[in-house]
Amino acid sequence: MKKVLVLVGSNRRESINLKFAQALEKLAEGQLEFEYFDLSTLPMYNDDDAADYPAAAQHLKDRIGANDGLLIVTPEHNRSIPAILKNAIDWGSRPWGMNSWTGRPTAVVGASPGAMGAIAAQIHLRSILVSLGATLMTSPEVYLQMKPDLIDGNNDITNEDTRAFLAGFVDRFSAWVGADAERAAA
Repeated sequence: MKKVLVLVGSNRRESINLKFAQALEKLAEGQLEFEYFDLSTLPMYNDDDAADYPAAAQHLKDRIGANDGLLIVTPEHNRSIPAILKNAIDWGSRPWGMNSWTGRPTAVVGASPGAMGAIAAQIHLRSILVSLGATLMTSPEVYLQMKPDLIDGNNDITNEDTRAFLAGFVDRFSAWVGADAERAAA
């Protein structure tokens, strides 16, 4: 089974994006194994720390390398990505010449209570990841409007059309991660 590192760009206890990631994980059972990384463990990025690279940042880089792919689930803060997520991206791209994002099969999704489903944050995030060399899955794009009771207490998606769409996303992402692994082995 393919392993996926999940980065949720929110540190809220009741994060709708964490709930969304957990619903995707349930849809992915049998295809993908999810590992979550707690972004709040990372110190704020400072290039002065490059000589004495923080253990938490190295742990992030190790987890990126140990997984077959990346799933980034982002909320939207002021039409961009949250600082906690940008911080992780910066740590993963350093030290210079040791960019962990390069060539990593990656998908980006996000949720918000608003109808736009974190679209501005996702566009911004895609731009950053492409510039860092991530192998980005471009479709289907997932901009989820998180309505009350869309995901129940068992992490099941209650709307049939939404569940079918997201199951298709999971299938495509699983194939994307697998195709990259096959290319790397060739």
